[in-house]
Amino acid sequence: MCGITGYIGYRDAFPIIINGLKRLEYRGYDSAGVVLYDGNQINLSKTKGKVSDLLKKFDSDLSKTGNLGIGHTRWATHGEPNDINSHPHTSQSGNLVLVHNGIIENYSSIKQELIGRGYSFQSDTDTEVLVNFIEEIKKQNNVKLGKAVQIALNQVVGAYAIAVFDIDKPDEIIVAKLGSPIAIGVGKDLEEFFIASDASPFIEYTRNAIYLEDGEMAIIKKRREVIVKKINDDTNVDAKIQELQMNLGEIEKNGYEHFMLKEIHEQPRAIIDTFRGRLLPEEGIIKISGLENNMKRFLNAERIIIVACGTSWHAGLVAEYIFEEFVRVPV
Repeated sequence: MCGITGYIGYRDAFPIIINGLKRLEYRGYDSAGVVLYDGNQINLSKTKGKVSDLLKKFDSDLSKTGNLGIGHTRWATHGEPNDINSHPHTSQSGNLVLVHNGIIENYSSIKQELIGRGYSFQSDTDTEVLVNFIEEIKKQNNVKLGKAVQIALNQVVGAYAIAVFDIDKPDEIIVAKLGSPIAIGVGKDLEEFFIASDASPFIEYTRNAIYLEDGEMAIIKKRREVIVKKINDDTNVDAKIQELQMNLGEIEKNGYEHFMLKEIHEQPRAIIDTFRGRLLPEEGIIKISGLENNMKRFLNAERIIIVACGTSWHAGLVAEYIFEEFVRVPV
């Protein structure tokens, strides 16, 4: 799983986003990134590795000022884990900045269409395709960011939770959800808003939260009520603000009595998330980042060794029989 955090308000966004990413580390990730906007320029840093590695890059190179920002921890699907493929991603103009959890299944055809219109891409990700797709729609239809996001998401196939902003409208963030979780923390007197994959990053600041349902998007503006819409038909939805009664530990356990029970019930979703972007039945292949460059070594392997502990060891015992039956290599 990936993690999203974001902030728009009157505080410095950087510590809120960084601490939020640390609280989402339990979701697993291989790279991290943060972007801040201070009203004049964006300060963006992303890196393969841990949030602590990202913090070092900011300490040495970039300004931490800004009341608007979004952060992300990525578990690689499209594109190998490296600095370039990490989020956030910017549009070609540099005006739009976006983070994304999930998989855009038809990103390849959209990418080819955008290349035909003069776009070029720095990364291998579906996320960079999405942010440029939104920008192209915004430009061609002369519409606001929220409308461009809605049009784009009605044309993509897949699952997502996104957060995106336009540096020309620094008082606004757009978020949307289909299949991946996203929560909005509502600050006192609407002076600030928080965005996160779950409530743990903002529980110390506010207990008022809006949880988007699948197929919904939200327009978040400082000192304004959050506007929630259906993505498919643009109809307004009642933005129900819930008062969170759980503490931080309970939020991280998602209401389950303990983490083991949570992980047991999350297994179907975890399997689906693992297959997304990797199991491609239409192409008849399994695509795992990093395998292509080492394919000859794998094909010539004389023995497979599985190293595991706990329940993973039990899974390894099952895999031993499956691998030996189909691959005909000792395990």
